[in-house]
Amino acid sequence: MEITLIRHGRSSQMDNHRMNSREFKKWVEIYNRLGILEGETCSSDAMEKGSSASFLLTSDLKRSIESAKSINPSAKIQTDPLFRETELPIPAGKFPGMRLRPNTWAVVLRLLWLCGYSQGCESYRDAKLRAKHASSTLTSIAKEHHFAVLVGHGFFNHLIARELQEAGWIGKRKTGSKHWNADTYIF
Repeated sequence: MEITLIRHGRSSQMDNHRMNSREFKKWVEIYNRLGILEGETCSSDAMEKGSSASFLLTSDLKRSIESAKSINPSAKIQTDPLFRETELPIPAGKFPGMRLRPNTWAVVLRLLWLCGYSQGCESYRDAKLRAKHASSTLTSIAKEHHFAVLVGHGFFNHLIARELQEAGWIGKRKTGSKHWNADTYIF
C-alpha cells in the first residue's frame, strides 16, 4: 500500500507588501479564495505519483483542487474539508504600528499557535486530532485501492505524515514546505 502527500502549487495571491494584522486577515481570506498561479507546473515526482491515479483527494480549497487538476486532468477529484490547511490564529489586538510581510505574519502566528494561542481558529491539539482522522481515512482508502494520493497543504500534510509514521508507515518528508513536493509512505 502507498500513500502520497503532495503540497499544492503556488497561490496566485502574490501581494507581498507590509501590512497590519487586519490587512493580513483579509490577505488570508483572498489567499484561501484564489487558485494557483497561471502556468504553474508540478514537480516530476508529483506528476509521476498523480498522473497514474484514477482519483485524487484534495481539500475543498481552490488551490488544492486546481493543483490536482494540473497534475492529472483526467482523474476524478474527491474534495473533503478534512484535508484543509490548519488555520492561523487571529490577533486579538490591532498591534498599532506593527506592519509585517505576509510570510512573516504567517511564521509569527504559526509559532504562537504552536504555543497554544488559537484565537478564532482550530487549536493545535484539535488539528492533530483531525490529522489522525485524516491519516485513518487515507489508510482506509489505500487498503481498498492499494494507493491514496492527497493534494493538500504544507503544514497539515506534515501533521498527517507524523500520524502515518506513528502508525507504522515508512517514508520521509523531503522538503515539506516546497510547493508541489511529493512525499510517499509505504506500509
